[in-house]
Amino acid sequence: MPLNFVWGPEDEDGVYKPEYVEARRPRMKLKSHNTGRQGQGHGSKEEGCSGRCRSESKGTLRPTKRESRAKSLHYPHSTEINPNAPNALRFRQIFLSSATNYTIAAYLRALTLHPHLAGTAPSLATVNYVVSHFKNLSLQTHTAQYKTLLSYPTHSSLSAHFTNGTVHDLSLSEPSKNDNGDDAAVVRPYHAYSPSGTAFAKAVFVNYGRDVDFEAIKELNVSVKGCVVIARRGDLPRGIVVQKAEENGAVAVLMYTEGEEVKGFERGTVMSGVGDPLSPGWAAVDDAESLELEDTQVLKRFPNIPSMPLSVRAAQIILDSLGGAPPPEIWRVHLRAVGPGPTILNFTYQGEKKVATIHNVFAVIRGSEEPDRYVLLGNHRDAWTYGAVDPNSGTAALLDIARRYALMMRLGWQPRRTIILCSWDAEEFGMIGSTEWVEQNLVNLGSKAVAYLNVDCAVQGPGFFVGATPQLDSLLLEVTKKVKDPDSEGSTVYEKWAATNAGTNIQRLSGVDSDFAPFVQHAGVPSIDIYYGRDFPVYHTAFDSYEWMTNNGDPLFHRHVAVAGIWGLLALHLADDSILPFNYLSYAEQLQRYKRILSNLLDENVSLHPTYKKKKNVSLHPLTTSIQELVSAAKEAEDEAKILRQQETTGDSVVLKKRALNDRLMLAERGFLDVDGLQGRQWFKHLIYGPPGDHESKLDFFPGVADAISQSTRMSQKESQAAIQHEIWRVSRAIQRAARALEGELT
Repeated sequence: MPLNFVWGPEDEDGVYKPEYVEARRPRMKLKSHNTGRQGQGHGSKEEGCSGRCRSESKGTLRPTKRESRAKSLHYPHSTEINPNAPNALRFRQIFLSSATNYTIAAYLRALTLHPHLAGTAPSLATVNYVVSHFKNLSLQTHTAQYKTLLSYPTHSSLSAHFTNGTVHDLSLSEPSKNDNGDDAAVVRPYHAYSPSGTAFAKAVFVNYGRDVDFEAIKELNVSVKGCVVIARRGDLPRGIVVQKAEENGAVAVLMYTEGEEVKGFERGTVMSGVGDPLSPGWAAVDDAESLELEDTQVLKRFPNIPSMPLSVRAAQIILDSLGGAPPPEIWRVHLRAVGPGPTILNFTYQGEKKVATIHNVFAVIRGSEEPDRYVLLGNHRDAWTYGAVDPNSGTAALLDIARRYALMMRLGWQPRRTIILCSWDAEEFGMIGSTEWVEQNLVNLGSKAVAYLNVDCAVQGPGFFVGATPQLDSLLLEVTKKVKDPDSEGSTVYEKWAATNAGTNIQRLSGVDSDFAPFVQHAGVPSIDIYYGRDFPVYHTAFDSYEWMTNNGDPLFHRHVAVAGIWGLLALHLADDSILPFNYLSYAEQLQRYKRILSNLLDENVSLHPTYKKKKNVSLHPLTTSIQELVSAAKEAEDEAKILRQQETTGDSVVLKKRALNDRLMLAERGFLDVDGLQGRQWFKHLIYGPPGDHESKLDFFPGVADAISQSTRMSQKESQAAIQHEIWRVSRAIQRAARALEGELT
């Protein structure tokens, strides 16, 4: 009989070890007074899950035939806990010991039965499912609706006209792959916000569509003017690839994703920026101001030439037929030639942009001592197709955290601070749901938000990855030492992570990759982003299904359990620790590294941009001074925290001192915001982390400095030096603001 693992008791080293049990079909009794069904997945018809059926008369859950065939899915132990002895350590143990890969698998199965693209009728089923789940756990639940501009395809076609007179109609659909899925409801491959258009022109290959790629083919005397550009997906955002192709004279762009296991069409957005384009900077609520679609501020966020995704197979048919010059060796691509032509492509795309209602869902667990301080856990719910990896692996983990928190509440737990579970909508179109909510609640978030913990694709494959603002580094390391690694028996996540080539590499949050972007880059909220696996071959395709997850991504859902454990445990520390577990010495050390990198790049004349030349007389002294101020403030805060943690008394004086210190720790991140934002992109306020205007810049921090360096090639020497120096001063002032917020004293 197969064995399952569940989290067992904590050992002497403080690690929760797995226990292995026989995989038998359980009969779990439901307490008549318990609306949140303990230790199982959703199963009632009202909750929209066909995976389980409930017998009200017997008060049991009966697994279906599909469940009996499931691969070694486990069930939680019933735990006898004394509800009269609440303490943080015990409840963290309860949280981890109540983990179950079975319930997460059940949630994911229910969420991925049908495609659920934002703004469509099928997406309402996932809204109702999440709402029902939270309500059935007796959690305070509400929704927030916004009317936003979304984009959908109405017609597309593509044919290749070869020199021998034959015409090949290229398929733009994906075959059925989801056993119980509604394949007819899968949206056809498209790029959201692409303009409608047609093109009858020669094809030309431009590698990844970067500036260096267009320069390379110019050296081959190849012009893309009047051509349909074929590009393979790389690091550049889709919209930037289209923009660069347009700047070089192309009339349309087709993109494909390469890889041995890649199949299908990678959908995505080509809109620049984040949030609803009709309400830039404010929430798209009922009766709010809304710009016209023809407004220049709206139109500048969309490309001017049409684009569409291609499958690898369709791309190969076109690329194999190209003539002309051979590709540059540096491209490392197996092609005979790059074109243009002689193959001609007949391409048509028709789409519509329309206002649709999107729905964010929230569950609130009110804090007992500091209810006005918020710890937020967020995941987006909408998907291009079935979304088993992106994003509903994260949604399933969030729902299981809710189940475990509800269990803890029934055993007497209530967090010190308020916890909010957030289910965002329309992330795939440009972080729209989370952005609108952040814009609507900006003042309250600025004064009350402790941290935002994001999980998008919880599981893409093997390997633990995390991004964070640096004051949360220490907490991340400690929490990963408490969670069992899903792929290595006897190891913790931390041990396996540390053993990799990159070590415990914590990425930073400069990209506009997921829903952490508005929290960090607009509101200045300390944030974390967690996921397993860096890439997966069915990204944004109709093959991102429950079957792919059970066969490839995480067959036993152990990685899901690990992500949920880390995610939920982080929140418990942030919500329950009497003093917030923030370490700004880590932030100061990171800033010192950034200053050294920038100094080396300037002093050694190492290019930040292909056309950048060394700038003399640029001083980094302001950075040195401001970082030292942050170091001093961080050390004082650490010393104060140590003293307060050692004080056993809980009198009003100690409580007020802890509250004051926590506020300073929480608000210091806001100091890195600048009211004027980045030049030309004022919505992005964070001067340490944010996307550079030039996506080919090698500087992934200090976005204002990166922009000034990229733009300096179009200025005189004096003007460029002044622009770079000004941005360095702006960063320095931001660091000083953070240091003074941490000190908490007026000058």
